[in-house]
Parts: sequence; structure tokens; C-alpha cells
Amino acid sequence: MVANHIHDALAQVRKMQEIILERRSFRGYSGRARMYGALATLAGALAMSCPRFPDSDLWHLAGWAVVLGVALALNYGALGFWFLFNPRVKRNAAMLVPAIDALPALAMGALMSVGLVLKGEYDLLFGTWMILYGLGHVSYRQSLPSANYGVGAFYMLCGVICFIWPGLQFTNPLPMGLVFFTGELAGGYILYRNNLLREAEDREGDQ
Repeated sequence: MVANHIHDALAQVRKMQEIILERRSFRGYSGRARMYGALATLAGALAMSCPRFPDSDLWHLAGWAVVLGVALALNYGALGFWFLFNPRVKRNAAMLVPAIDALPALAMGALMSVGLVLKGEYDLLFGTWMILYGLGHVSYRQSLPSANYGVGAFYMLCGVICFIWPGLQFTNPLPMGLVFFTGELAGGYILYRNNLLREAEDREGDQ
């Protein structure tokens, strides 16, 4: 009898854990949008690597600003669409908390970028962007699939390599383009697959 009670108690604990994790799960990011962002990053890097593109730090900075703008429009546009038109969300601002938690790391990346540009340290930008973007993934440790944490670790590792790699120049866009293309493509696939599984579970629950 005691063993049966213990077994039932453990089953209830596991059920509660599943409910808590489900409530923490964040579905606002679009895997497709992130993968499109990966393609935009690669396209931007290839465009800036063309011989006709000016070999200037400022021109390359402008090029990456355009890539960033496209990626932000894709990802946060999809997030806004999810928040406004998904019937399960019901415009509950609390659902956006995981996305807000990532803003400090991204804001620090922007501030550090301004500081490095003002000091003329353009060659340190790639490593800074990768590390801080990777740190942004840490805030999603309990709200996105665990594999997404691995993508963040990938970005941080690549950022460290950029810092110690001899002769890496900001006017060579391919390292940045390849790293973010790989990371965003992998991250987008992870989100896309996770959202498909969640939608299938929702349909089963509604039946």
C-alpha cells in the first residue's frame, strides 16, 4: 500500500512538472522567420564580400545595420503577429515576458557596439555581437527547447574564437555571415520543429 501511495505521489509530481514547463514554454518566435533571417544574413555577407563593395569599416557597418534591420523585421514582425492574432494568447502581455528577458543582453550589445565604433575598434565587433547574442539565449533556458541553449553556446564559442583569431578584420564579412547563418538556421529549425509538436499536442487536447 505504501509503495502504491509513493508511486501515485511521484506520478502527480511529474504531472505538475509537465504543467509548469508547459506554461513556461514560449511559442512567440517563428522558426520560419528565424530561418529567413539566416538567409538574409548569408545574402548580406556575400553582398559585402563582392569586390565592388567599398572596403571601408563604415560601409560594412552600414551593411550589417541593414541585415540587422531585416532580421528584426522578420522575427519581431512574426512575434507581433503571434501576439495580436493567436487566439490562445488573447493579448496577454505576460506571454511576452521571455522575449523581454532577452533585451538586457541585446541592449548591452548595442551600447558596446557604439563604444567600440567610437574608439575605432571595428575588428572587435564580430566577437562582441556573437558573445552577447549567445548570452541572450541563456534567458530562454526554461522557455524554449534545450537545444536552443546549445545554439547560444555555439555563438559564445565562435565569439571567443573571433577575439583570439589573428588577423580577423571587420571588412571580411564571411566569418560573421557563416556563423550567424549556421546558428540562425539551426535555431530556426529547432523552433519550427518544437512549434509543430506543440500544435499537434494542442489539437489532441482539443479533441
